[in-house]
Amino acid sequence: MDINNKNVVNVGGKSVVKIVIAVVVVLVLLIVGFNSFTVVQAGHTGVVVNLGKVSENVLEEGLHFKIPFVSEIVQVDNRVLKTEVESNAASKDLQNISSKVSINYRVNRADSARIYKNVGSDFTNVIVNPAIQECVKSVAAKYTAEQLITNRATVSSEMEDAISQKINPYGLSIEVFNIVNFDFSEEFNKAIEAKQTAQQEALKAEQDLARIKVEAEQTVEKAKAEAEAYNLKNAQLTDKIIMMEFVEKWDGKMPSVMSSAQSMFDVSSYIKDASGSTATEAAE
Repeated sequence: MDINNKNVVNVGGKSVVKIVIAVVVVLVLLIVGFNSFTVVQAGHTGVVVNLGKVSENVLEEGLHFKIPFVSEIVQVDNRVLKTEVESNAASKDLQNISSKVSINYRVNRADSARIYKNVGSDFTNVIVNPAIQECVKSVAAKYTAEQLITNRATVSSEMEDAISQKINPYGLSIEVFNIVNFDFSEEFNKAIEAKQTAQQEALKAEQDLARIKVEAEQTVEKAKAEAEAYNLKNAQLTDKIIMMEFVEKWDGKMPSVMSSAQSMFDVSSYIKDASGSTATEAAE
């Protein structure tokens, strides 16, 4: 019985060992298998790092094979990224300016390995934000505070070009650039408001003066036209025409009071000459 028990134990021990070995082998194979493949997410590229050395080869989106325990795949986001930077600057006329600038940018897919090797993953804080700060200050110093307001489109274009020149060598490109705001001191804002008010009042005064001049010219022209019409009418007016108008408007009654018999005779004579009949005939 003792010999048989020993044989069973020996047989059972060998079986357990085989099972353990088999389990370990399966686990090792699974681990190796899982570490032999990687998936690069959409909108990303995979930078291959072999034992700490960055490879120039960049993996595109999808499933890829890699050397297990040797290769590491670092995913770089190539989608459009956004950053906003607030900064203080001084204008050409030494006005304090508080600005807020926003840019949308991306990492060029072909430059993913290079930017990871030279900068790392935190390129926003290492490259982009400092470039924005510097370019905003340098461009703002070229213009007076008033020019920064009136030439905003030009200032925005210059800032975008300056930032691009700084970040493009690293493999970054700007998609959209916006100046969110320019804030000036309260004293400057009041001065601008006062200037605008003065300009508006001056413009209104000019407009009023022009209107008065036009109205005066119109009055003069009207007076000239009336004078010419009056003179023309006087030139055409004769005694006979006056008597004809008198006859046309006469109601047939003689005046009740006459200054003299001669006056009556003169009126009757004119009436007869104008109408072809005497005053008496007209009465009949």
